[in-house]
Amino acid sequence: MESPNTPQVKRLITQALAEDMSRKDVTTNALIPGAEKGKALITAKARGIIAGTEITKQVFLKVDPKLEVIFLIKDGTEVKPGDAIARIEGKTSSILKAERVALNFLQHLSGIASETARYVRAVKGLPVLITDTRKTTPGLRTLEKYAVLVGGGKNHRMHLADGILIKDNHIAVLRRRGLSIKEIIAKARQKAPPELKIEIEVKTPEEALQSADAGVNIIMLDNMSLEDMRQAVQLIKGRALVEASGGITLESIRAVAETGVDLISIGALTHSSKALDISLELD
Repeated sequence: MESPNTPQVKRLITQALAEDMSRKDVTTNALIPGAEKGKALITAKARGIIAGTEITKQVFLKVDPKLEVIFLIKDGTEVKPGDAIARIEGKTSSILKAERVALNFLQHLSGIASETARYVRAVKGLPVLITDTRKTTPGLRTLEKYAVLVGGGKNHRMHLADGILIKDNHIAVLRRRGLSIKEIIAKARQKAPPELKIEIEVKTPEEALQSADAGVNIIMLDNMSLEDMRQAVQLIKGRALVEASGGITLESIRAVAETGVDLISIGALTHSSKALDISLELD
């Protein structure tokens, strides 16, 4: 995970607390004496994988550096309802002002880790990797992709400068100029930094074959049927890594993996994972 002390993560914490107007919590300011001390316990209310303990801790400390925040488990730990996750001691008002923002990070990232783990378990025993995509919440990509790693998945491109991915819209523009798949790949190789791998998105086994013949590094099979995926894998013959993508669910992922692809990318890991139910209760 990117350290919670980096400028980017510090800004995220500051922005989240400012959005919640934590220091102007009129309810807590009206009802809870500033000097009152308390203890709180963060517990799981559902089964899942915990991710985001460090940023959660830093939220509490940003509100009040004198709070004692002790996480009882590490990221990657599987929890069940009732399991204790962390203990916080210090000013009651500080705990209450930080509670929602801290839990928002912890629940969201733990939800992504938990969903990723479900996909990874679904293909257990098969030689395939589960990866994320760039379909992330604006501003939270680094954290969300970290949560995918915690859940046992792998990261695809972090950003647009992280690798060549020739998608359908790139191909459409270049085909209007008369370029073939082979020529498009050659153009990318000629103009891209040499250390970057080149991936191309294809929609048919024939396009997959053309891409393999052109020496591309990774071939993404976009929204193909299982039969077309199997055919594409056979045509590629190990000359490139093969990635399946598009509309793949927990119910269908095992069958997709059994076609022989090397990677399966799931946008839903980051854009649709349900937050893990976690609560904070004061003693």
